[in-house]
Amino acid sequence: MKSIEVRPLRPSDSLDELTALLHRAFGPLGRLGLPCTCVGQSVEVTRQRARRGQCYVAVDGDRLLGTMTLEGPDSSSDCATYRRSTVASLHQFAVDPMAQGLGCGEAMLRFAQRRARELGYCTLALDTPSRAAHLLAFYQSQGFRRVAEFRKAGKPYWSTVLCKTVGATRRPSTLWFSPHRMLSLRAFRAEALAASPALRIHAA
Repeated sequence: MKSIEVRPLRPSDSLDELTALLHRAFGPLGRLGLPCTCVGQSVEVTRQRARRGQCYVAVDGDRLLGTMTLEGPDSSSDCATYRRSTVASLHQFAVDPMAQGLGCGEAMLRFAQRRARELGYCTLALDTPSRAAHLLAFYQSQGFRRVAEFRKAGKPYWSTVLCKTVGATRRPSTLWFSPHRMLSLRAFRAEALAASPALRIHAA
């Protein structure tokens, strides 16, 4: 392995490949009787979940190693921690089984902590099935602490929420951006300008 690069998901990246990676990474949990959404989600569900925040991938050259989506507060979340204005959270966090133990997960967590801090959040949170002892041990080895348990809607198991302080509290920036939203916005602008040459649409 040459080096691990963590970067934003690009419109040219394959969501089919990303979904297959999620299936491989979460398959062992499914076989333990923990049917996380990532175990068998469709490509469209991967797309929808990636759009909720900022989706990143870990790569080694052109080889996909891992992925994660960083989200801001969600007032409708089943998890009270995720509803707090000072908390950013990680979702669809996965490392390909063939790349596990090589530092990919640690690199992604370091990146996520730095990004959350840059955006003004003081805490980074994530969750994992409470029965997944190996995952709890990994996150705790990276400085995350257990703070709560909750039951996700439609899931037959409890999840443990873990948090890590990443910076001092200040007004958080929005986490609305994703490459797919930018593509949609550009297409909207092009269509609007074609329909009315006098119309001018400015970037936010």
